[in-house]
Amino acid sequence: MPGGSPLGFQLLAQSGNAPGATARRGRFTTAHGTVETPAFMPVGTQAAVKCVMPGQVAETGAEVVLANTYHLGTDERVQLVERHGGLHQLMRWERTILTDSGGFQVFSLPDRQISEEGVRFRFTDAEGGEPVMLSPESSMDIQRRLGADIVMAFDECVDHRAEPAYVAASVERTHRWLARCIAVPLQPHQRLFGIIQGGMDLNLRSRAVRQLADLDLPGYAIGGVSVGEGHAAMIRIVRHTAPLMPADRPRYLMGVGLPEDLVASVGAGMDIHDCVIPTRYAREGTAFTWTGKMRIKDKKFRKDRYAIDTNCRCAACAGGFSRAYLRHLFFAGETLAETLVSIHNLHFYQDLMRAMRVAIEADRFAAWTAEFTVRYGGKDEGGV
Repeated sequence: MPGGSPLGFQLLAQSGNAPGATARRGRFTTAHGTVETPAFMPVGTQAAVKCVMPGQVAETGAEVVLANTYHLGTDERVQLVERHGGLHQLMRWERTILTDSGGFQVFSLPDRQISEEGVRFRFTDAEGGEPVMLSPESSMDIQRRLGADIVMAFDECVDHRAEPAYVAASVERTHRWLARCIAVPLQPHQRLFGIIQGGMDLNLRSRAVRQLADLDLPGYAIGGVSVGEGHAAMIRIVRHTAPLMPADRPRYLMGVGLPEDLVASVGAGMDIHDCVIPTRYAREGTAFTWTGKMRIKDKKFRKDRYAIDTNCRCAACAGGFSRAYLRHLFFAGETLAETLVSIHNLHFYQDLMRAMRVAIEADRFAAWTAEFTVRYGGKDEGGV
């Protein structure tokens, strides 16, 4: 099989039968463990989930984390990883790791130069800022050396406002790049996922799915969403694309997102998700709860002795750290605040995925979604 043998994906349950609205409960296995789906991957951009120890990430129930090829792709950083025997040893993370291809980060740079060979750019944080060429071959080689369990094909992530002719040409270029990715040998334990592009054009999305499915890869991803197009447009793409993807392989929606995005994505049939939102929002003082977002820095919490969520069993809430104390820590510039709220948010996201798995198994995902929407509602300043 191109990209390595299958991950043994098991489709354990489904809930719903409306077109584009069948939630899936599944399971797959890598060399570093089993992943229950729907799943959410915390993002460890530079081989670390910000502000949180690996053991604390594991305690939330996370079974897979993501690391970033662009940020780890300099010679010095790749060699650092290799000297430690791979990302798992470097990060002290014994469970599954996925690395993205670097495409999303590269294509967000203002001075990139795209050609059939690949993309020429400058690392923004590298000394000297010498031009670098990232190609399908070099992206695969970096990911091989990093040693993640799941590696992503090198693709072009186009702007959602791009001209239709450019998007069409980009889809074909991404497909040619995928063939070159497949030709690069990986480590025996690694598995390659292909990425479906196509911008906002449903016909191009359909074409891309057909092209990728014919390659019989271990897994498939939807890319090019959550790039400014908005929730409605993103879900329109996912609801169209997900049912066309192979049913016996993991389906990964890249870079998504907010709780309401995850619920909608799972309802459309996606399995795996990642986003920096839980930890990024935490560092800014926003906690997620079942009744909406809570802005810890708000003045109304200055005397509040309750935990973020009195029903939450994370280390921050069960540990008795009050909203008032967390607010104090933020304004005092104490990074403990960022750690505690990050732990809470990561725990909330894993609780959210567990709740969806239970609802799918009980074949009541639609009802659960309605209940979640009424309770959560995307509200700010949520309390418990």
